[in-house]
Amino acid sequence: MYSATPGAGGRSALSPGTFVLVLGVLLVQLGFLVSYIGAFHHPRPQGVPVAVVAPAQAAERLDRLPGDPLSVTAVEDERAARARILDRKAEGAYLMDPRGGADTLLVASGAGGPQAQALRRVGERVADAQGRRLKVVDIAPSGPQDYESLTAFYLIVGWLVGGYLLASLMGVAAGTRPARPGLGALRLAGTAVYAVLSGLGGAIVVDPVLHALPGHFVALWWVGALLVFGTAACTLALEAFLGVVGIGVAVLVFVVLGNPSAGGAFQRHLIPPFWRAVGEWIPTGAGTSAVRDIVYFSGHALGTPLLVMAVWAAAGAALLMAGSVRRREPGLTLPL
Repeated sequence: MYSATPGAGGRSALSPGTFVLVLGVLLVQLGFLVSYIGAFHHPRPQGVPVAVVAPAQAAERLDRLPGDPLSVTAVEDERAARARILDRKAEGAYLMDPRGGADTLLVASGAGGPQAQALRRVGERVADAQGRRLKVVDIAPSGPQDYESLTAFYLIVGWLVGGYLLASLMGVAAGTRPARPGLGALRLAGTAVYAVLSGLGGAIVVDPVLHALPGHFVALWWVGALLVFGTAACTLALEAFLGVVGIGVAVLVFVVLGNPSAGGAFQRHLIPPFWRAVGEWIPTGAGTSAVRDIVYFSGHALGTPLLVMAVWAAAGAALLMAGSVRRREPGLTLPL
């Protein structure tokens, strides 16, 4: 009679460690489904900042539309409304001409095509309800090779993938925790070199090769370098404290939480409150905003995204060095 026996090492096919890892993968997969579907299954405008040039009573009506799609700020004239959009203080503007029968809606599709379309639908409903015509003007349009302003998001995702894959490779090839601070510093130095090359490669692809985001080569290069370094440094730090589980935590933060909340497919005022709240504080969202601010808004509001990415990079580097000096404690191993 045939009987199954353990392999040469005496281990059963399903060890406790294997079970824990498989369970972890399942939980990450379910988290992926919940995060993406939860963020994207019902996009709708919620409190989109809009400048309004209109009589006070009309501005109040816009601010109290059913479902609260808009958050209205009254301004004096069209020039002030345009300035608020280009300075990234508003996503659109509604200009009402009380002496005529036509209104104007200003949008900026460079900040995201779906958001501009959502504002257009809201504006059309408002104009139709009052028997007025509506003219839509895009004052910061996405480029002809940048459909719906999606290039920024996919560029950031590509850079992020490179960052945590590099860190994962280092962990697998050389151990998840540097044995001493000198080796930790060496990993950071190698990561910095890789980040500069990765940022350069991404800038080459979107500018001279595909012409998707032309004219901002150097700025995009260094945004990419900062983003890749921060992602890799944080993943290395997580590995130093959590072992291979740290790679899964990095995926959880940067992909499962970061991608849906980044403002790529749907911008932050179109997604539910949780994702709207966390998106700009995760490198994925900060990087997407930084690229769009550089390309379409002359660098306005760039300070916060850069600061967020810099904090992640500094925290990752500091924690990696801390992990390389802490005493090695016996811990749980996960035999495969």
